[in-house]
Amino acid sequence: MDTDLTAEQDGIRRTLRDLLRERCGPAEVRAAAGTPAGHDPALWTALAGQLGLPGLALPEEYGGVGCSVTELALACEETGRFLAPSPLLATAGLVAPLLLALGTRAQRAELLPRIASGALTAALAVSGPCLTTALALTGDNAGEWAGGGRAGGVQARRAGEGWRLYGQVDQVLDGHSAKLLVVAAHAGGFARSRTLLFLVSGDAEGLVRVRQTALDQTRPQARLQLRDVAAALLGEDGADVLGALAGAGDTVASLLACEAVGAADEVLGRTVGHVRRREQFGRPIGSFQAVQHRLADVYVQVQAARSAAYYAAWAAPRVPGGAVRGASREGRWPETGGRVGALALAQALEAARCAAAEGIQLHGGTGFTWEHEAHLYFKRASGDELLFGPAHRLRAHAARAAQLFTDREARV
Repeated sequence: MDTDLTAEQDGIRRTLRDLLRERCGPAEVRAAAGTPAGHDPALWTALAGQLGLPGLALPEEYGGVGCSVTELALACEETGRFLAPSPLLATAGLVAPLLLALGTRAQRAELLPRIASGALTAALAVSGPCLTTALALTGDNAGEWAGGGRAGGVQARRAGEGWRLYGQVDQVLDGHSAKLLVVAAHAGGFARSRTLLFLVSGDAEGLVRVRQTALDQTRPQARLQLRDVAAALLGEDGADVLGALAGAGDTVASLLACEAVGAADEVLGRTVGHVRRREQFGRPIGSFQAVQHRLADVYVQVQAARSAAYYAAWAAPRVPGGAVRGASREGRWPETGGRVGALALAQALEAARCAAAEGIQLHGGTGFTWEHEAHLYFKRASGDELLFGPAHRLRAHAARAAQLFTDREARV
């Protein structure tokens, strides 16, 4: 693995950082998160139309740039650095890989160019508590996360040439504003239950969407109620839906890891700047050894998380089980490597939480006020761990998938 960035990759990162530094200060982030859309449409137009972020990892035949997941991950590192509220993660990280893996030729030709241009935003409708299981990050997604043919979740039934959906999904990332929803539902009743993915228009009749209160307002979530809503099956009946979800999970985990690294690095830099300026007992508090030791520990965590996140982004399209080649339903690690996104995400989530917590502590009395920018980073770290973690479950499932322990040791 070559750890040096290419000129193109470095250019993507620098251009995006300059744009976000100008337009995504703490005040702008709070204002954008408080709007009905949950993000600044003008900023999204700049990110999508001018920089082409949604299409970075999409093939050129569908209007994309044709880059790998690495370039998209570097972009996510910068959006995470400034906590930029945008539909990028839900659209390009969660939905686009599923459309590529499962969509028919007609579906890909219709939807992916609009996603690449930013004209179409999308969201994956899986109940929040089940999201990491569905993506095979914290458990085997062949289980009952989508209902398993029993009551609850979203039910699908045939209606002539199409399908009808009914049920409710909570904690859908960007679900209140997305123009396209990919809804996970179970069909076939109890005896022949199977999980399928369906395409639902954001303005479909019978669809009720309500934005929910979330700890991290820069990650807007919604409750979806589907009341006999018309839907189209994504791909063909019989496709490996669970494998595609696991592959998308590895990709989105690497993107989230890079986002968390960017946030951790930024809050660490701001904390270092503060302790250099803030004086106590006639000297900067950064000159005290205890403060230096605490910040050194955070620095080591952030650098280790960055290394893991970069490797996961580099490996995502190459390691069997990644987004391009498809993942096994059992989530097993192949002989040549493994699905490393979950491990990188665990490392990055811990680094972000630690950096944000130390930032609050070392900013003193001002750091403990909700209005201080350090709390934006703490809420992002805590919210991501609630929605995509926790770290110990990510590691535990990776250990089981790699068969690191015997059954008896795993139970202990």
